[in-house]
Amino acid sequence: MLGKWTMTEIMRMEEQADCIFCRIIAGDLPGHIVEEDDASVTFMDAFPAAPGHTLVVTRQHYADLLQAPPTAIAAVAAKTVSVARAVKSVMQAEGIGVFQLNGAAAGQTVFHYHVHISPRNRGEELKIHSREAGEPR
Repeated sequence: MLGKWTMTEIMRMEEQADCIFCRIIAGDLPGHIVEEDDASVTFMDAFPAAPGHTLVVTRQHYADLLQAPPTAIAAVAAKTVSVARAVKSVMQAEGIGVFQLNGAAAGQTVFHYHVHISPRNRGEELKIHSREAGEPR
């Protein structure tokens, strides 16, 4: 224990300072926030794989599924269901892709636990990330 914090807590604070999602949640960076509660924040993906691509993230910083406690994962999962229904309806999509990646080898690019919700229609190329900035929808 270092003062009133543990080494794990200090490392998490350092990760948060560099985390783009933590900075959006704190209001330090712009983000199109759709909804938020005590456990999660939902916002539009700045580099959407498809129009309507939305992210549900833990309010607290956890790098991935393996670091997040079950209660945080459950809160994000519950929010993901309601957001997926809304995205499917608003975007008039035939389906919804729900993706969650852990570690660089799996394609994770922002190391803060999050779930991608992306509207899908037949014949569209399956993409999880994009390199092009999008307009919030």
